[in-house]
Amino acid sequence: MTPDWIAVDWIAVDWGTTRLRTWAMRGTQAVEARASDRGKGALSPAGFEPALLDLVSDWLPASGRIRVIACGMVGARGGWTEAAYRAIPCPPLDPLQAIHAPAIDPRLDVRILPGLSQNDPPDVMRGEETQIAGFLAENPDFDGTLCLPGTHCKWVRLARGRVVGFRTFLTGELFSLLAGQSVLRLTIGTAKPDATAFARAGALALADPHAANAQLFTLRAAALLQGLTPEQAAGRLSGLLIGAELAAARDLWQGNSTVIIGTAGLAQLYEDLLLAAGAKACQKDGAALVLAGLVAASLALPENT
Repeated sequence: MTPDWIAVDWIAVDWGTTRLRTWAMRGTQAVEARASDRGKGALSPAGFEPALLDLVSDWLPASGRIRVIACGMVGARGGWTEAAYRAIPCPPLDPLQAIHAPAIDPRLDVRILPGLSQNDPPDVMRGEETQIAGFLAENPDFDGTLCLPGTHCKWVRLARGRVVGFRTFLTGELFSLLAGQSVLRLTIGTAKPDATAFARAGALALADPHAANAQLFTLRAAALLQGLTPEQAAGRLSGLLIGAELAAARDLWQGNSTVIIGTAGLAQLYEDLLLAAGAKACQKDGAALVLAGLVAASLALPENT
């Protein structure tokens, strides 16, 4: 049973492919946070409830039920239970469309928030919509572009509190595949990107997106012939891929206010290239905004639904 000093009203959950994050909530304030590496990618549908209980069992009441509001890949096909997508244009969240997840423990009342979908061109998101809702809760009049970098980077156009369009780039996944599984693994491995090499390659790809594909093998050749270090090669690869992404997304950020939502290190790479290209860009912390979005969802749900 949870001690009185961390009495919990509800539980917030951000469940991605690789990570599970939970917060014990008292009203709109988090009183404790816990995380594990038991993301969707490591679980079968039957494994979600035990993975959650491993983190939060001592937050649950001795009797009665506690509401758990979850977002992310927990609601994907093959997750705990599938939550339908909501078609844009629309506000980023509609908590009343959250789906109940089946739970064996009678104390759990689990609601999974739906993702967003776009038909033309076809695209989907799960989890990012909750970060977007958290951003709009703090910036309700924002009209511009959000960039949410990660394994799959989302570029999102917002107007009048609604998501009106978005685009997904596989930039993070491409970096991991090329650095870890292609011939470039012999050059890069697990090296961290060198900042100078990143900036130069990013500017090159921004000016000429075709340079990214044309320059990839030169990273291996330069390591063999010119002593290119793994860190320099990682910087060039990251710069080429992110620069090409920014070039392809130019219509979304050029002339618009752009807010980058993500982890500090990755968000900084995007911000540096955008600012160098003359964009109006700034950063916001992704973890704080996903919690703000989950709080907004909790406030919108009636007590007895």
